[in-house]
Amino acid sequence: MRNHVKPITAPVWKSVCSSYQDAGRLMEPGWSKDLVQVYDRRAIKAPKFRIKEWDYYLVLSDQFACAFTLSDDGYIGLQSVSLLDFTKPWEHTETILNAFPMGKMKMPSTSAKGNVVYRDKRLAMEFIKTDGQRRIRCDFKNFCDGKPFSCDITLEQPPMDTMVIATPWKEKDTAFYYNQKINCMRASGRAVFDGKEYVFHPETDFGTLDWGRGVWTYDNRWYWGSGNGVVNGKPFGFNIGYGFGDTSAASENMLFYDGVCHKLDDITFHIDKRDYMKPWTFTSTDGRFEMDFVPVLDRAAKIDVKLIVTDQHQVFGRMSGKAVLDDGTVLEIKDLMCFAEDVHNKSFFIASCATSPI
Repeated sequence: MRNHVKPITAPVWKSVCSSYQDAGRLMEPGWSKDLVQVYDRRAIKAPKFRIKEWDYYLVLSDQFACAFTLSDDGYIGLQSVSLLDFTKPWEHTETILNAFPMGKMKMPSTSAKGNVVYRDKRLAMEFIKTDGQRRIRCDFKNFCDGKPFSCDITLEQPPMDTMVIATPWKEKDTAFYYNQKINCMRASGRAVFDGKEYVFHPETDFGTLDWGRGVWTYDNRWYWGSGNGVVNGKPFGFNIGYGFGDTSAASENMLFYDGVCHKLDDITFHIDKRDYMKPWTFTSTDGRFEMDFVPVLDRAAKIDVKLIVTDQHQVFGRMSGKAVLDDGTVLEIKDLMCFAEDVHNKSFFIASCATSPI
């Protein structure tokens, strides 16, 4: 299967090599179960305004969700909070932009340690990493309609597999994408807005981290989907996606079950792009991820101002179908709340308010 071609099992990564001869090229594209590679911002052979570093958390229950972004994207820093209520449905995203951070946020070079902290007169947000846990704390003044948002959420991260991928671009030698997705982190805590508490319960609710570092090209379109839940009494999650960079060495398609990853082959999103709220389907070349998806909420955003174009649809909904583990075990998935997105961006430095920076 193609996506098993390039697993990385030893610390051979030089994110963008420091030697003059290597000219900042990605040396070892492929996938791994953990951060065996090393990210070194100092070795990047690209202008500071093109370096993108972000941490994005999505904490999801069956009826509501919160999303948080802290990022330093060179020309622009993007600090964002979202609250989603699937019962209405309703969502609000509030974003603060900072000019020319270019490394001033001191984003950690690894997801395994280090905190990310942002404070201004309106927003105080921090991602705190301790042994076996991640904590998200936020106070956002005038979040929506003059009302504040606050939260204190803890995600449990026991030893478990994750999805890590190192991706180059064919058209630009010094462009690369180093990304880790951590699924199946049990969530506890609460968010408060407009007099209502949104309480996360670790028995049923989970968080996902999208940790990314890299230098991108100008014009990109990608598809990404992720979800977590409990199947047969054990934590289950998935990460699927394609279209971003040169994934000939490996893709990011992966299942997670009871802490163990199961690598998948190619997956295709089938979408009626005239109406993103119509049902989607997902098919796989190996027959191991066959799903129907019923949308509940489309977080759509579109900007088109000459050289900057962004057209985003992050769609939340319920997924049903089958997922097959490496040993052939078939898991039946029923009405799992998750998301899938279709994003097209043309920009070197603008950041996305919906999910990851662009």
